[in-house]
Amino acid sequence: MALATRTDKRPSMTRTLWDSTIGKKAVMAVSGLIMLLYLIAHMIGNLKIFFGPAEMNHYAHWLRTVGEPFMHYEWTLWLIRVVLVAAVVAHATSAYQLSRRDIRARPTKYVHKKREASFATRTMRWGGIIIALFIIWHILDLTTGTVHPGGYEHLHPYQNIIDTFSTWYGNVVYIVAVVAVGFHVRHGLWSAAQTLGVGTATRDRVLGLLANGIAVVLTLGFVSVPVAVMTGLVS
Repeated sequence: MALATRTDKRPSMTRTLWDSTIGKKAVMAVSGLIMLLYLIAHMIGNLKIFFGPAEMNHYAHWLRTVGEPFMHYEWTLWLIRVVLVAAVVAHATSAYQLSRRDIRARPTKYVHKKREASFATRTMRWGGIIIALFIIWHILDLTTGTVHPGGYEHLHPYQNIIDTFSTWYGNVVYIVAVVAVGFHVRHGLWSAAQTLGVGTATRDRVLGLLANGIAVVLTLGFVSVPVAVMTGLVS
């Protein structure tokens, strides 16, 4: 007597988690926190421009030698880039799918908008698009030099940054994107804490202050670089 073979397979735990709303929110939270850590490190690195070209350019070289001799030249940097790309893709995919799921759940628009929806909340989607476009421009400008306005020099970020922020459009694009990042971080950090179960009724105020503080510090830290170039403080 032939044994019946079972053709239906239960979805894996990973797939089940990904298909759920809470799973997608968890992916958004974790990937968002990865990008936040990168933003903090990147801002600190950018501030080295205030210590002169030697230190800024040395920092660019150091990034490519981290982990040597165990890691080959630029391996650690490329590992960081791969993790960041994965985080960005996971974050964007989760956000898009959650947005589509939310639209399907309520096909008709609310007559009255929720009063508690903040400006940052209402602009999260547009902010995400602005940030995505900025990342592409930023890479083409200061990483590959494809759209760089001056004579791009590899491993000379000090002069490259000055070239970019010596143009009006370079400053406008950068500052608008950084402000969008600030709003995104403010709302995203608070949402991530709620999704991961960090927030409680008694901690909401503290989390809100923390999110606001980190967003303001990041925004001011990043904006200080183009402002310093525009005012001649860095030249």
